[in-house]
Amino acid sequence: MESATALLLRRTRYSETSLIVTWLTEEHGKVKTIAKGALRPKGVFSGKLDLFFEVAIAYQRSSRSELHTLREAVLRTPFDGLRRDFGRMELACYFVELVELAIEPDHPEPEIYDLLLRGLRYLESHPANLRALLHFENELATALGIQGDGPGIAAHTALLRTLHRLPTARPGLVAKMA
Repeated sequence: MESATALLLRRTRYSETSLIVTWLTEEHGKVKTIAKGALRPKGVFSGKLDLFFEVAIAYQRSSRSELHTLREAVLRTPFDGLRRDFGRMELACYFVELVELAIEPDHPEPEIYDLLLRGLRYLESHPANLRALLHFENELATALGIQGDGPGIAAHTALLRTLHRLPTARPGLVAKMA
């Protein structure tokens, strides 16, 4: 059994009562788990599996696939401040989508985990702004080792060259915050 502190990146309905949950952990990188019974009102995961939650998890690794089985979840930080403002939620979603593009499954990236955690903490108590978006992109490009791709190259351009795409929300976010 593996255990880690994780940030919930994505939830996808698997069945009437179960979810596939994508996590980012410092120790194990991006991890997918199936949370059986997560949608039952009185299930063991009730109220513990929402976007951006920081959760202490325990999961059983699968020997056959990248989909592991979630066994335990203890909510640590719900980041309630994100849910009070739509702009904060939008920028947090952008951060998460960018991180998902940048990392491979089961490959530890502690610097990127720390960056996302800092980004969510910032957005919990500050409004979404262009400076935060550009700072996150710059820090991600630096963590990936692509920031110095050339003189005067913006971080989002370096990310685009490496990742081959950026989240589609970026132009709208930049326009809204400019």
